[in-house]
Amino acid sequence: MAPVLGIPSDDENGNPAYMTSMRVLIVLGLFALLVAAVWFAGAAWERFGGEAIPLYGYVAIAGGILFSLLIGGGLMALVFYSNRHGYDDLSGGDGNP
Repeated sequence: MAPVLGIPSDDENGNPAYMTSMRVLIVLGLFALLVAAVWFAGAAWERFGGEAIPLYGYVAIAGGILFSLLIGGGLMALVFYSNRHGYDDLSGGDGNP
């Protein structure tokens, strides 16, 4: 049988995969929550309107987003660098008792 949403439907013995239907229900539920959140944000945006954002406001928002992405990317790069160069390995004193 073909996989559903990238989830295998049968294991090597021909039995249904563990909790396939539950995973599909979880994904559908999360997608429904996403749609509801986007709808709520759009409705609130239309209802509360308010003042228009000036140009410096958009510049500040873009700067904050760029700064956050740079910090997140830099920290992820440090994590990969540390892992690749063995800095995350045990030092010898932290082994099993």
